[in-house]
Amino acid sequence: MINRSEADWLHLDVMDGVFVPNISFGFPVIDAVAKICKKPLDVHLMIVQPERYVQQVARTGAMLMNVHYEASTHLHRTVQEIHAAGMKAGVTLNPSTPVCVLEDIIGDVDLVLLMSVNPGFGGQSFIENTIEKTKRLRALIEKSGSKALIEIDGGVNDKTAPRLWEAGADALVSGSYIFSSPDPLNTIKRLKG
Repeated sequence: MINRSEADWLHLDVMDGVFVPNISFGFPVIDAVAKICKKPLDVHLMIVQPERYVQQVARTGAMLMNVHYEASTHLHRTVQEIHAAGMKAGVTLNPSTPVCVLEDIIGDVDLVLLMSVNPGFGGQSFIENTIEKTKRLRALIEKSGSKALIEIDGGVNDKTAPRLWEAGADALVSGSYIFSSPDPLNTIKRLKG
């Protein structure tokens, strides 16, 4: 279904039960998905020490590796390693982390993912502050001359998507809303605006 859809990427949430209070799946599942998915993979590591897995993510053929600012002690080094492995580098911010922490790295990243729910579980309600946070991130990107895209993950549905596009988002991640829909293909099409 995803291969037939208008989705641009497939976002994969890897959770370790340590950085977030849930466990999802690991590399055997990513490798299996990569073999059948025709969409580029956006691998979002919600784990401690994500830098340990740069080469393993690269071997899956992922287009983008997304790491949390809060989980990456040496973020600049990790971003360099992701690029050296042939992938785009994304940095994710939890809801309570301000965008200003990215001032010294924004020029080096390809994407910033703003969590619009607390990471770890699907189906949560959208955190309203994300709209203003998206606008602040857009301003930082424009001021710095960065080419980073803005991606939003959590609570994305037909009501929040138009507001996020208007606030400056470039990519939206939607899971529960799409997969619980009676017509996922049409739901994806509508979310794209």
